[in-house]
Amino acid sequence: MADNTQNINIPVQKPIVGKNPAGNHQPSGIKKASGGNQTKEKKKEPKRKMKAKDVPFIIILTVLAAMFIAPILLVIMNSFKAKNYLGTEPFAFPNAQSFVGFDNYIEGAQKIGFFPAFLTSVFITVFAVLLIVLCTSMCAWFIVRVKKWYSKLLYLLCAFSMIVPFQMVMYPMSQIAAQLHLNNMVGIIFVYLGFGAGLAVFMFVGFIKSVPLEIEEAAMIDGCGALRTYFLVVFPILKPTAITVAILDAMWIWNDYLLPYLLLNATDTKTLPMAIQYLRGGYGSIDMANMMAMIVLSIIPIVVFYLICQKYIIKGIVAGAVKG
Repeated sequence: MADNTQNINIPVQKPIVGKNPAGNHQPSGIKKASGGNQTKEKKKEPKRKMKAKDVPFIIILTVLAAMFIAPILLVIMNSFKAKNYLGTEPFAFPNAQSFVGFDNYIEGAQKIGFFPAFLTSVFITVFAVLLIVLCTSMCAWFIVRVKKWYSKLLYLLCAFSMIVPFQMVMYPMSQIAAQLHLNNMVGIIFVYLGFGAGLAVFMFVGFIKSVPLEIEEAAMIDGCGALRTYFLVVFPILKPTAITVAILDAMWIWNDYLLPYLLLNATDTKTLPMAIQYLRGGYGSIDMANMMAMIVLSIIPIVVFYLICQKYIIKGIVAGAVKG
């Protein structure tokens, strides 16, 4: 009997990628997505629990915050009180008898000429800050890129100007400013440039040292001159430091009293700090209710400006401290 057995090749099925042991087909996309979620879950760090050793630091920081905030709250609270209650109840909240609404704000604004003084402060602050940012950033760029002895000397002079107290030079400065006809709204802007240049140049120099020179060389190869390279390439990179310098100088110039008092004619031109001082009467009398109301109005613009730009201030300070 012939053997009819034949060799039958039975194909062996290879395991299909994406199937689980139960045989259910699972798309690869879902598998990847689940893997991605697992990765994200792994990256999530557990919330740090407060430890016993953190309690003293929290208490100290809370007390310090209260010490800084309390005077501001007192000024805001007393600005809504009647004048005769400020001396007897300075720490009490306004009640039905002491609350006068916005009467102190309206009366104080009329007494000091709030809106002309406000516009004067805005004009001086805005243009002085713009001039400081523009001139000091260009000066810092020159100091970093020009490796000469006079650029190093210029940097040392700018750094030295931060050490000299203003009180040492205020009287000679006022005499020189008067001789140069800088004792007006426009002239005081250039005086602020001289006093604010030291710190601004110091911060810009530290940041520009971290900017690669190859970026500027590529711009010059493309046909840009020095000015176009600065305004189109370098200055946009300086944005964090420029905003930091603008915030610091704006707060300084807006709240400055002494320099405008020395240079400006108080009868014709008054900034807000100068106008608020006019609420001090003779023989030590002070209209405290109106003064506190005007102080609240004067701090609102600079607080709003700071809140808008605060995310840049730490970034700019750290960037400016990369290299000294």
